[in-house]
Amino acid sequence: MNKLKDRRMNWMRRTLLHVLIMMTSVAYGNTYLSDEQAQKLMFGEAKFSSVSVQLTDATRAVMQDRSSVHEPFKADRIWRTADESYLIIDEVIGKHEHIKYAVGINADGSVRQIEIMEYTESYGYEVRNESWRKQFIGKTAAAPIKLNKDIDNISGATLSCKHLADGVKRVMTMYDLVLRPIK
Repeated sequence: MNKLKDRRMNWMRRTLLHVLIMMTSVAYGNTYLSDEQAQKLMFGEAKFSSVSVQLTDATRAVMQDRSSVHEPFKADRIWRTADESYLIIDEVIGKHEHIKYAVGINADGSVRQIEIMEYTESYGYEVRNESWRKQFIGKTAAAPIKLNKDIDNISGATLSCKHLADGVKRVMTMYDLVLRPIK
């Protein structure tokens, strides 16, 4: 009888473990916005055209130097509106996983809005809070955009906060070096 009871307990433990694993992956492996949804959220019904840019090694070096972000920047996720506003999608590493985010840039070169599009980390998801993301509004490439300088930290989300701030600085640097001259 004890062996049967032990088997049942082991089966219940395994089942519970599988349920917890599934719940964790559902709770933290979230996609919140598609590219099109981010466009509409930030710019309403504005029409977008894709922008093709070639980043030189020198430009990439400046972007890395100013932002501390080492991951490659994908230059194929840039869109422009008729009024010369931009939507740029980028990714940074949180603690272990990528965070995909969008930066809306006004025609005057200031941050319009940032949105978290995908967040798969198990901690630090508080960076999705609107109150934290609002800190970026109005920033330009000339702003520090640096954690604990002009961007506040969230306890328990330090790496996500730091890496997103660095990522926004990288996007704004790229805008300043490459896109602003297109005007």
